[in-house]
Amino acid sequence: MTRVLGIDVGGTKVAIGLSESDGPEITERVRLEIDTLNGSPPGAHLLERVLATARDLIGSPIAVGFSTCGVIREGRVRLAPNVPGWDGLELPRLLGRAYGGTPVAIDNDVNAAAAAELRWGALRGVSTGVYLNLGTGLAAALVVGGRVVAGAHGAAGEIGYQLVAPGEPAFAEGRAPLEERVSGGGLAGRGSAELGRPVTAATLFGLAGHPAPVRDAEPAERLGAAELVEEMLATLAMSVANLCVALDPERLVVGGGMMGAADRIMPRLVAELRRVVPFPPEVRPARFADDAPLLGAFALARAAAEPHPVRHA
Repeated sequence: MTRVLGIDVGGTKVAIGLSESDGPEITERVRLEIDTLNGSPPGAHLLERVLATARDLIGSPIAVGFSTCGVIREGRVRLAPNVPGWDGLELPRLLGRAYGGTPVAIDNDVNAAAAAELRWGALRGVSTGVYLNLGTGLAAALVVGGRVVAGAHGAAGEIGYQLVAPGEPAFAEGRAPLEERVSGGGLAGRGSAELGRPVTAATLFGLAGHPAPVRDAEPAERLGAAELVEEMLATLAMSVANLCVALDPERLVVGGGMMGAADRIMPRLVAELRRVVPFPPEVRPARFADDAPLLGAFALARAAAEPHPVRHA
């Protein structure tokens, strides 16, 4: 039996799946909405329900891959404020208890997506690279020596916390300056405040003329949306260029839910990288637009199941 179990816990849903081959294939899948899990509060109760559902799919996988929002730090989930009760959860211990001697690999959702791109996708064969996730949130995975770098505290690539202006409110004040400006959630929040009604990032791109202009929109709305989108693109391109100056990657791969506006986003990134970076990386869209963290969980599980060579002193 070669089936591996993959679990992806996001901000609003959980995806649980099986894969029978070493490839980006989902044999079976179950989706759970976090706010409708039998009325149970998130956190430990959420994990109990997830593990029960996983057991219904398969009792004895050869390995388990777990993709989670936040990062793993000192045996606990950190930087995961969007799922109440999840931050601080002893996830490695609880999964180890649930699966005993079965190999279990855990990483954050962006690093997991990068693992899928490394194993089967647009980062395959790359030694030094960046995976950039543009979705509701903002983060990157840094690849060095063909592996995703965790960092000293498991938080490498958490670029949403980068400053945009000197001295502005930052992590210590409960803020994520760059994410608030250029992520889908941040752009939607700013757009809603600017236009005086709830809007999504996709709506703002539409008002700004991409992929097609929104009909019957007021000129003032179009102008306001265009200014917000232009500011977002400029800030994003600057920040990614600075990241590439620091890391000197051979390839930048971009994925996430905002890639619906790839025709606007990708040319700006390419142009700024060519202007700023001494040796600009190749820029590619991610292979996996959908299910990237779940596929990443499969990639983590496959790697955990592989025999590791014995190192001799």
